[in-house]
Amino acid sequence: MASSPLRHSATNPVLKKLAPIARKVFPPLIALSILLIIWQILCNDPTSNLPSPVKAFNDTYTLIVDPFFDNGGTNKGLFWQILASLERVAIGYSLAVVVGIAVGIIIGSNALLYDAFDPIFQVLRTVPPLAWLPIALAALRQANPSAIFVIFITAIWPIIINTTVGVQQIPQDYKNVAKVLNLSKRKYFFNILFPAAVPYIFTGLRIGIGLAWLAIVAAEMLVGGVGIGFFIWDSYNSSRMSQIILALIYVGVVGLFLDRLVSFISTFVIPEEPKH
Repeated sequence: MASSPLRHSATNPVLKKLAPIARKVFPPLIALSILLIIWQILCNDPTSNLPSPVKAFNDTYTLIVDPFFDNGGTNKGLFWQILASLERVAIGYSLAVVVGIAVGIIIGSNALLYDAFDPIFQVLRTVPPLAWLPIALAALRQANPSAIFVIFITAIWPIIINTTVGVQQIPQDYKNVAKVLNLSKRKYFFNILFPAAVPYIFTGLRIGIGLAWLAIVAAEMLVGGVGIGFFIWDSYNSSRMSQIILALIYVGVVGLFLDRLVSFISTFVIPEEPKH
């Protein structure tokens, strides 16, 4: 008896490989389509304060197809706006990574220092990013360094705290083995401490990059200059709502990319668990 097409398709190796991809791709596309239709229906009225998806696309078509224009000053395409923000994030976040990991390792390795500084860090990490901006402007007296400082001070707390926890979670058996083998501090760091703490460190790094991206967008709204945050604020002041919507999409996509980038790097650093 001939096999049915349904059974044949179920056993087709190509379809089996494509099925997981289809389950990942099609549901989000369907959900996005539904949301766009609802948005179009709700904002299709000409008196609506918010543009519909079709109107937003038509209003920002030139920005979409030409993100690289540069007319001087702040009149630049979205590529340059995003790039300026990413440059600030790269500087502030890199400083936070270096300082945060170093401080986290030191505090996590010393119980007395942990007891002394942990309450202070727990208080400071709850301070909203923009609350640091007036202090930064008063101390640095320049907008760009102030925005970088806001990124640094926002991203550093999850890095410090997660690194500290990672160091404190090193099993006592590992420490005992290090004492028995009389390992030097350098060998203890690279062979025991860092491999054991690195998963926690990357958890802090992922949280930190997300907070850094949020902070720069908010900070740029106040300090001005070229950057996606100021672009959004300037568009609001000029009542260009379609440009704000387009910028928000770019912000979300870039934020997702940064998170995935840190996650991708972690796959090369975090040691794999042995397979049983």
